[in-house]
Amino acid sequence: MAPSSTDSVRAPLHHDPRDEDSTRSEAQGLQAVLWDMDGTIVDTEPFWIRAEKELVEAHGGTWTPEQALELVGQALQYSAAQLQRAGVRLGIRDIIDHLTEQVAAQVRAGTPWRPGARELLAALHDDGIPCALVTMSEPLLAGAVADQLPEGTFSHLVTGDRVRQGKPDPEAYQLGFDLLAADHPGLAKHRVVAIEDSLPGVTSALAAGVVTLAVPHIGTLPPDARRSDWDTLAGRTPADLAGLLSAGVHPDAVAPHA
Repeated sequence: MAPSSTDSVRAPLHHDPRDEDSTRSEAQGLQAVLWDMDGTIVDTEPFWIRAEKELVEAHGGTWTPEQALELVGQALQYSAAQLQRAGVRLGIRDIIDHLTEQVAAQVRAGTPWRPGARELLAALHDDGIPCALVTMSEPLLAGAVADQLPEGTFSHLVTGDRVRQGKPDPEAYQLGFDLLAADHPGLAKHRVVAIEDSLPGVTSALAAGVVTLAVPHIGTLPPDARRSDWDTLAGRTPADLAGLLSAGVHPDAVAPHA
C-alpha cells in the first residue's frame, strides 16, 4: 500500500544538505530499520486504553489501569480475549474492529506523534535506508498513520492481520525482514535495527534476531543486555542507529544490565 498525504502534512522536514555526506558515511553499515507504530511513532496507547475502558464499561464491566497496561504491545486477538474475560459480550473480530475504528478516528482528528519519530524517519529516507512498519494494529489504523507521512516512508506495512502469531512471537519481525530482504538482496539481521516501546515488541524483535532498540513509553521494561535503550528518539540520527550495530548488543546475550 503506497501511503499518500496532503500537502500541508507532507511539507518536508528541515534537512541541511551540508551534513548529508558525513551523515551517510557515519550511517554506513545500517541496512534497514523496522518500526513499531503504537507508542513508538504515534502516541496512540491512551486512545487504545480509553477505547478498551469505554467498551468494557458499556458491557457492565470494569477496566483497571493495570489491566490496560498488560495489553500494551500485545496482539489484538489476545487483547480482545482479555476484554471478553472482562465482560465484553462480542466476538473477537467485532472487538478488534470496534477498537480499531475508535482509535483510527482519533488519529485522523489529530495525530499525536512521538518526539523525534518523524524526523528520524525523514532522515532515514533521505539517506536511502529502507524502513518497514511492523505493528499489531490492522490496516485501517496503520494506513491512517502512514497516509500522514511522506510517500515512500515505508517500503512495507506488516500489520496484525498478516501474521498467524502476533507479538511477542517473532513472526511479525521475521516477515518485515523477509519483505525488505526480497527488495534488497544481502540484507543481514545484524545490520537491521528494530525500534520498539513495549515488552511484547522487544521480545518479538529479539526473537527474530535483529538488533533491537527500546524506547519505552507507557510503563517500564525489565533490564536486558540483548537490546539498547534510549529515553527518546528526539535529536537522534541514522548515524546513532548505526552505532547500535557495533555497541556490543547481540541477540544471543543473556546477562541483564547491571
